[in-house]
Amino acid sequence: MSSVFLKKHLRMPAEWEKQKSTWIAWPHNKNDWPNKFKNIPYVFAEIISCISKVQIVNLLIENNKSKKNIINYLKQKKAKINNIKIIICKTDRVWVRDSGPIFLKDKKKNIILSNWNFNAWAKYKNFKNDNQVNLKISKNKRYKLLNIIYKNKPVTLEGGSIDVNGKGLLLTTKECLLSKIQERNPGLGIKDYTKIFKKILGVKKIVWLEKGISGDDTHGHIDDVARFVSKNKVFLAVESNKKDKNFRNLKKNLDILNKTIVNKRKLKIIKIPMPNPKIIEGTRVPATYLNFYIANKIVLVPVFNDAKDKIVINIFKKNFKSRKIIPINCSELIWGLGAIHCMTQQEPI
Repeated sequence: MSSVFLKKHLRMPAEWEKQKSTWIAWPHNKNDWPNKFKNIPYVFAEIISCISKVQIVNLLIENNKSKKNIINYLKQKKAKINNIKIIICKTDRVWVRDSGPIFLKDKKKNIILSNWNFNAWAKYKNFKNDNQVNLKISKNKRYKLLNIIYKNKPVTLEGGSIDVNGKGLLLTTKECLLSKIQERNPGLGIKDYTKIFKKILGVKKIVWLEKGISGDDTHGHIDDVARFVSKNKVFLAVESNKKDKNFRNLKKNLDILNKTIVNKRKLKIIKIPMPNPKIIEGTRVPATYLNFYIANKIVLVPVFNDAKDKIVINIFKKNFKSRKIIPINCSELIWGLGAIHCMTQQEPI
């Protein structure tokens, strides 16, 4: 096993940097969308179709039997089938942002596949297949696999818990990485994560926000609340309703970012309003516009049949002038407690 301290000069590229492909897993676990699974394959097919028109999609599927049926879904959504590479790889769930690899580059610009431990957000018991995904991808693509070990233990980390600008800055939340609830790495504190992130991700500064949003079963993922969209610019979720559960937490995140100084400069903060609370079968789901995905020529943005959808799409258009903004209706997808960013993982060139 590679030690956390063996590799030097590694860097995690930003999402907007040039991508070779996108990794996605096909949905099969009906328990993740109780009573609402019927339309989920169509939503996945729509997302895959959009991405396939601008770059390669590596699609993980359960078995050969399902291949024909999956291709039919993709054809219905007019996907560019030649750009979709199907790989047989069993998964427990579809959230490859968290279970899949975080791709890094070394000094010579070689791709390194960083293999963090995955334990289903320290919440669910079925994760054995998901925790093998990186191994299978490294064998399939013949990438070097870097197992992340610190103090003789594998480090657990999900891609949705961090966001980087590719230039040394990382965003995360204390709720996710430091809380005793759903504790990923018992005993690890800010100093430990700082060492690990500096060594593995090429990070120079970590910005610790407080909390994620209500309804988030990951307990505080950053990709629901704050995302870099360029080196010095952050999209940040804000809630205007003072009675909403998210109001105080999101305001605290804004206060922290407002005080953050990088190279003697403040970050540019673009406020993204939260949609109205979404309740499905009595459960509040983590609906947010921040769970978007940046691909080579497009940005896929979750929308929820909400009055704020149009406002948010216009904000995206102003800030991504060289990319096409594509809204994706995630009103049912979010019942699985994840959206577009959660189900995608970028592979840099």
